[in-house]
Amino acid sequence: MDDSKQHTNSTLTSSRRHKRGVWGWIAISALLVVVGMAAALEILLHRADPILRGRIVETLSTRFDSRVDLDGFHVSVLKGLEVSGDGLRIFPPDDVVAAGATEPLIALKHFSFHANVLGLFQKPMHVGTVKVEGMTISVPPKEARRQAPKSDRHIGKIKIVVDQIECDDSRLIIGTAKPDKEPKEFYLRHIVMHNVGPNSPWRYDATLVNAIPTGEIHAVGTFGPWVNESPGDSSVTGKYTFEHADLNTIKGIAGILSSTGEFTGQLNRIVVDGTTDVPDFSLDTANHPVPLYTKFHAIVDGTSGDTYLQPVDAKLAESEFTCKGEVINIKGKGHQINLDVIVPNGKIQNFLDLAVKQQPAIMTGRLNMKTKLSIRPGDDSVTQKLGLNGQFTLRSIHFVNPEWQDKVDMLSLRAQGKAKQAKPGAEDVHSRMVGNFRMGAGRLRFSRLDYDLPGADINLAGVYSLDGNELDFSGKVRTKAALSNMVATWWKSWLLKPVDPFFRKHGAGAEIPIKISGSKGSPKFGLDLHHKDNEKGN
Repeated sequence: MDDSKQHTNSTLTSSRRHKRGVWGWIAISALLVVVGMAAALEILLHRADPILRGRIVETLSTRFDSRVDLDGFHVSVLKGLEVSGDGLRIFPPDDVVAAGATEPLIALKHFSFHANVLGLFQKPMHVGTVKVEGMTISVPPKEARRQAPKSDRHIGKIKIVVDQIECDDSRLIIGTAKPDKEPKEFYLRHIVMHNVGPNSPWRYDATLVNAIPTGEIHAVGTFGPWVNESPGDSSVTGKYTFEHADLNTIKGIAGILSSTGEFTGQLNRIVVDGTTDVPDFSLDTANHPVPLYTKFHAIVDGTSGDTYLQPVDAKLAESEFTCKGEVINIKGKGHQINLDVIVPNGKIQNFLDLAVKQQPAIMTGRLNMKTKLSIRPGDDSVTQKLGLNGQFTLRSIHFVNPEWQDKVDMLSLRAQGKAKQAKPGAEDVHSRMVGNFRMGAGRLRFSRLDYDLPGADINLAGVYSLDGNELDFSGKVRTKAALSNMVATWWKSWLLKPVDPFFRKHGAGAEIPIKISGSKGSPKFGLDLHHKDNEKGN
């Protein structure tokens, strides 16, 4: 029994020693693995800086098929991988550089992102959000591309995938090869881009700052895919809102503008459809707010910075009109605006309320007008830069001032030979006016101004200043009745009969040369004897 117990004890002791040995080796092996992994991780973390720098440069170089420079780079591992960089520049493809495009395609002042340490072991590495400050995208003009075969650049791999990019204080500059044009530039205060993949459009949410008129534009849509060979052909779509834009930043006009719309196309050519609403639009010649609404279709040519309006349907108060034309970018000067304007059946009082200080408007009537409108570049007031060249017809004219209207009514009756009926309030005449005009430097010049009313035609030419301080017209009054028939008393009629033949011309009962001078507040009417002398000389 004692021998048997001793043998059993010896066996148990040996078994225990064996188990302790196995577990010991397991523990030692595990420790070695941990130590090895720790050592490897430590080495990897120490090399995280060059590894990540290389991945960023290779990914961007592959994506844009171009050279990538990075001035500063830093990695911290205290709270995962915290990565930041400065002076990142992505250059255009080699063929575009060879054609003369030397500026970086994309330049970032600073960027940063956070990632899991395990991302170092993943290919491609996944990054949630990259934050960017001071990004400038410079799109070279189409002409800056060489048609020769591309150089053989080493194509790497996409080693980092990003979900979202947030950018503050960015600029988009669309270059032009035209020497007389300025590059088209957009300032983006904040933009977020989602799903930043290489082969599909990126969703974006952007806030742009508009300099003139001052205000912020909010836009959402898609951008891309990015076209390496011709970035200007990269697609862009979106919807925008432009609220509380202050038109007072444009000298000579005032009001608060709101606009909404949609756009689509490429960076080189964007088509915009939208509306604008200015409930208090005014000009500095009158400072009377008038509601202005427009619906427009426009094409923005990114290669020149020019905008083509095709067309604009507008409504000023109760008057509808249309415009077609262009806004031309002139290097170093600003913009030249050229429009063809058609007013088919407007109310003259709406346009007088906008342009003339006097209130209420001096007349009512229906306006038909076709004119070429131009606004030259420069620092002057819009009303000083504004030019018009066209023709108009005014129908159913009625003067608001009863005294003025009475004079027109009595003139009509006398011109018809109804002198005895020519009394205030006797008849309400609606007259008609037709004219050819040019406007510039705050003056209206009429080469022809015909005023027709029952019994009389008035044909004038002259100048009227928008401030009302200059009034200078000359012309003729042609009446149906002779002079002797335009007076009510018999003895005045008898005295005028001898002079009737001198004024009876060209089928008119009387043709009287007249001159209107002075100012709006103090007009002077008289016979233009000088005009009559000139006719005799001819």
